[in-house]
Amino acid sequence: MKHLVVLTGAGISAESGIKTFRDADGLWEGHDVMEVATPQGFANNPELVLDFYNQRRQQLHDVKPNKAHLDLAALENDFDVTIITQNVDDLHERAGSSNVIHLHGELLKVKSTKNEQDIISWTGDLNLGDVCEKGHQLRPHIVWFGEDVPMIDKSIDICQTADILLIIGTSMQVYPAAGLMNYVPSEIPVYFIDPKPAIGSTDRITVITDTATNGMTSFIELLK
Repeated sequence: MKHLVVLTGAGISAESGIKTFRDADGLWEGHDVMEVATPQGFANNPELVLDFYNQRRQQLHDVKPNKAHLDLAALENDFDVTIITQNVDDLHERAGSSNVIHLHGELLKVKSTKNEQDIISWTGDLNLGDVCEKGHQLRPHIVWFGEDVPMIDKSIDICQTADILLIIGTSMQVYPAAGLMNYVPSEIPVYFIDPKPAIGSTDRITVITDTATNGMTSFIELLK
């Protein structure tokens, strides 16, 4: 089977009803991202940050995978599919994708503030006073601005083994995720789905100027 590597971003989840800060001048659900998505924000007002992510976690109960998520999962019948996502939701997994790497963490996990490796599944609210086994406060398992991206090296290794690269729903403006495209073999085809693509078509790159759901339909037709 050919190895299909898929880079996904906020655009694919937006069609399920999950809002993104990128579309609102740096505001995420009415909050300045520096207040809710940085270590400094957590240090200054941990209750605000915990409540913010509690609301995001609760929102997951109200949304479902859309057709683009389902189409990606179905491609596992014909390809060895690895999804590298910037999204922190679980919609890829709920759609049936079996190999998903979350570059920016996961809403349904938390971790110790003292041990980055102490990660726990968490589906309810997280509050001040919720601690790990060693008594340290738990925090969202989210890669905040200014923090290292632990899964980036693994993602680079995966990109180097790609036979096809699909980019869907991401602006390709946020690093280090945006740099992953540079690690795929130079001869492989690249497909880019976005309603407002930041790159243009070339001999190697096929740009599909459309939403994630419609674009996936076009992409699947091109594969035939």
